[in-house]
Amino acid sequence: MPRSRTDHAPTPREGRRPRLRTAAIATGVVAVAAGGLYVAGVLTAGEDISAGTRVAGVDIGGMSRAQAEARLAAEAPAAWSAPIPVKVGDRATTVEPASAGLTVDLAKTADLAADPSRDPFTVIGRLFSSGEREIGPVFAYDADKARAAVAGLAKKNDRAVREGSVAFREGKAVATRSVTGQKLDTGRAVETLRAAYPARGSAPVVLPVTLTEPKLPAAEVDRFLDSYAEPAVSGPVTLTAGSERLRIAPATLGDHLTVKAENGRLDAALDAEALLRDPDVARPIASLTGAPVEASLGVRDGRVVVESEGRPGHEVTAKALGDAVRPLLTRTGEAARTAPVATTVTQPELTADSLARLGITEQMSTFTVDFPSAPYRTTNIGRAAELINGSIVQPGEVWSFNRTVGERTPDNGFVDGTMILDGQYRSAPGGGVSAMATTVFNAMFFAGVKPVEYGAHSFYIERYPAGREATVAWGSLDLKFRNDSGKPIYIKASATDSSVTVSFLGTKKYDSVEAVAGPRTNLKEPSKREGTGEACVPQPPLEGFDISVDRVFKDGGAEVKRETFKTHYTPRDEVTCE
Repeated sequence: MPRSRTDHAPTPREGRRPRLRTAAIATGVVAVAAGGLYVAGVLTAGEDISAGTRVAGVDIGGMSRAQAEARLAAEAPAAWSAPIPVKVGDRATTVEPASAGLTVDLAKTADLAADPSRDPFTVIGRLFSSGEREIGPVFAYDADKARAAVAGLAKKNDRAVREGSVAFREGKAVATRSVTGQKLDTGRAVETLRAAYPARGSAPVVLPVTLTEPKLPAAEVDRFLDSYAEPAVSGPVTLTAGSERLRIAPATLGDHLTVKAENGRLDAALDAEALLRDPDVARPIASLTGAPVEASLGVRDGRVVVESEGRPGHEVTAKALGDAVRPLLTRTGEAARTAPVATTVTQPELTADSLARLGITEQMSTFTVDFPSAPYRTTNIGRAAELINGSIVQPGEVWSFNRTVGERTPDNGFVDGTMILDGQYRSAPGGGVSAMATTVFNAMFFAGVKPVEYGAHSFYIERYPAGREATVAWGSLDLKFRNDSGKPIYIKASATDSSVTVSFLGTKKYDSVEAVAGPRTNLKEPSKREGTGEACVPQPPLEGFDISVDRVFKDGGAEVKRETFKTHYTPRDEVTCE
């Protein structure tokens, strides 16, 4: 019998409908049940923290959030505020968490313990759980404070790489040890500190650093000290020349030793030229060897003659000094540090045979200054003449009074005498030497050579030619001329108790040189004043004035050139001394 439409078999789609409907009904039932449990859990918990809740061992169960926060503040674990031990390279220190922006946020921790999120599973779980619950603290992080704390660590612990070296000071070898450079990686250090909070035990947290090793290993400094530096200044070195001996002290040696590093090694060098110039070496070497003695020249019938022959000397060159000293520097013991030094025979420049070749054939000029006799003048002018006599000035060379005579001190053979200071006569070392300066100036004037530096006295002194006189002062005023004659010039100087004479010997560039003085102008009357102090010297008054002097050069009786020297003299005040 054919089936009616109501009796047909269900299609697959039609067969699933009852099952889906059943599942939906079941899910709805569960949701309703869960919702009910959630509401029940919320109503049960309210705003309180469930019993048995702990944060880092602190019991805050059954408390409100405010109570929990207060409990956590009062009973906070020591680890939350304990300094964090850290290690920066090879240095250990600690960091205060709060100063580094690392703390526990008590309010948020209390909120977390109270389940402010109302997570359904946690809330429903309360209805069926009576056990303890451990809540982790909520950490606070202040990035600016953390970076500042790390920057402070870097400032205290960063260091530049330092290369090892050795230097010589006061006769001792002084070592500077190599130091490895260290720089804190501040970016990574911040994150490392943050991860290390709170401190866990006493083991330090190693912060990341970048190390820079020195190029010179420490072992090389030790090697150089042992093999060279310490032996070099272990005692004096002794040099011999014939029967003479010269001892050079360790401090003097050290002053002329330099150390440099190259390719990971230290090496030393001796500056033999500077060592030879050192007064502690130059003076004894001069007496050890002896400079050549130049011939003494004079004038006879207008021609230059040799009054006494010179003699050879012996010289120690910088090379010879260095060759003798260097091998001794690595040895110890007096005997091992003694060696001969080679000397070179040096001939005098001036001899009877060399005069014509040099062109020192005639007297170019001569000048004499008379002065009142006084013991200090005899001493000071005589000493200056002694130092100037025999000077040889080569063509183009500049001669200097101060360099030749030296400072006017007792050690240099000068005594106190009268000179002009601050516009009046006073007692000072070297007084009277201006007579020598004036004599040299006039010899230079009439020889026709070029003045380079000179200065007249501040007021006029009657015994000197007006406008043709000079004074000198150590460190401030010199008397200099350049030899532009084309031939060497020999300066002959001599003094008596009342006069000084200077002659220039060489080859004349002009037949004659004359002086033509103009009138005194701009006259000014002196004043009267009282001087004070033990160095005061009375002085008579004299008017001030200006004057011009022409230097006239002649060949064959005719003028070929003229130069004008202008001088201003201030009034010489009358001074009486208390």
